[in-house]
Amino acid sequence: MSSNIKEKILLLRLQKRDPEAFAQLYDLYVASIYRFILFKVPTRQDAEDLTSEVFLKTWQYIGEAGNNVGNFRSLLYASARNLVVDFYRRRSQGEMIGDEEVLLQLEDSRQQNFLNQIDAKADVKNLESCLRRLKDEYRDVIILRFLDELSISEIAEVLNKSKGSVRVLIHRALKVVKELISQS
Repeated sequence: MSSNIKEKILLLRLQKRDPEAFAQLYDLYVASIYRFILFKVPTRQDAEDLTSEVFLKTWQYIGEAGNNVGNFRSLLYASARNLVVDFYRRRSQGEMIGDEEVLLQLEDSRQQNFLNQIDAKADVKNLESCLRRLKDEYRDVIILRFLDELSISEIAEVLNKSKGSVRVLIHRALKVVKELISQS
């Protein structure tokens, strides 16, 4: 059975509030959602918290009457993206960073956590630094397309843009990445 058909069956079960179906979908997507968020927030703890919140909000959204989901993965990424925006909005509105969180940020900046899994000859430290220097829109399309392997259509749905706009964004983002790598 193809993964797309399996996902559709799980979605049908999920819309009937089947926790086992949700658990299977969670296992299928948790690593990629975590990775997507990790590049956008300062600490692993923040990424873990936001990842949990993505799945909680998705469970709640699907449980509400009349909410049908066509593409579960796109819904997760859109939710993750919105929660990251909310995270920074809350922080900019005066939430103070405690000493403990500052220490965690320093620790996280020294560690390479999941990037060690990327099978590439490029220096992982330069790749992470390069991704962090990209503007959010470019970083999003690079992560979604090349790390999480979403299709152009799925990325367009996540970003709420046309397929043509997504293609242009990817092209521009790759151009900037090449420039940043050549500067390193």
